[in-house]
Amino acid sequence: MTRIAYFGPEGTFTEQAARSLAADGDELVPFETIPLALSAVRKGETDAACVPVENSVEGVVPATLDTLAEGEPLIAFAEALLPVHFSVLTRPGTTEIRTVASHPHALAQVRLWVEANLPGARSVATSSTAAAAVAVQRGDFDAAVTAPVAVQHYPLEVRATEVADVRDARTRFLLVRRPRQPLPEPTGADRTSIVAAAANRTGALAELLTELAGRGINLTRLDARPARGNFGEYRFFIDFEGHVAEPRIGDALTALRRRCRNVRFLGSHPRADGVRATIAESAGNEDFVDAADWVAAVRRGEQA
Repeated sequence: MTRIAYFGPEGTFTEQAARSLAADGDELVPFETIPLALSAVRKGETDAACVPVENSVEGVVPATLDTLAEGEPLIAFAEALLPVHFSVLTRPGTTEIRTVASHPHALAQVRLWVEANLPGARSVATSSTAAAAVAVQRGDFDAAVTAPVAVQHYPLEVRATEVADVRDARTRFLLVRRPRQPLPEPTGADRTSIVAAAANRTGALAELLTELAGRGINLTRLDARPARGNFGEYRFFIDFEGHVAEPRIGDALTALRRRCRNVRFLGSHPRADGVRATIAESAGNEDFVDAADWVAAVRRGEQA
């Protein structure tokens, strides 16, 4: 049985994602914050952790990126992609809604719906969507914007479902473990993630991207986060198509490691959307193998 930490409490989208990534018999363990969930893996209290990493409307989840970039390394072995449609929950018998509580990302994704359907209601931020449900149950607020699964955990009534300002909004979640375990096998529809600390000088980022572009590697995400304690310096979080087991990806990582002050590998795993890598002409794995074989032959004196 695998114990999986997740950003809780019960009734969040992260719980839904964790359930989709868990095997039968796995135990899900909620933690109050993302850093605490990841810390549980580092301490050996759980075998893995499920955390949100990016949302198609609100962008990246800073707490996840910052915690993965520091401390003992963790590796993403899988991901889940969930459509984000919310439910609005109230206490039984509620007739007037003056306050609406939820996580800031959730409130931002239903702002127009709240303005149109609950005019005059004041939005209040909580630590998670499920924490908002708990607060409504306790009587602190009138309504909570939650994941649909929350109604299974809290004795509240569903006031509205399928609530979202952007109908195709999605959130991506990672399942991370400690390293020194076999990586998932490459599938042709994979994602590799790194965080790179480049030199603080003109053109540093362009040099990193050139290493990927020159090998025909397509980016799927690029974000910058401040390097803590070094004002004006940034870490670059880079996701790109491909798997570290592929010669072209290994060649790119070697170049990035050479150019950067530090590179942290965050994982290679199958993409949840199943999109296969786009490989440019003369940038396939066989091309890199052929080129390496040619150099080896030259070194042996077999051909010029």
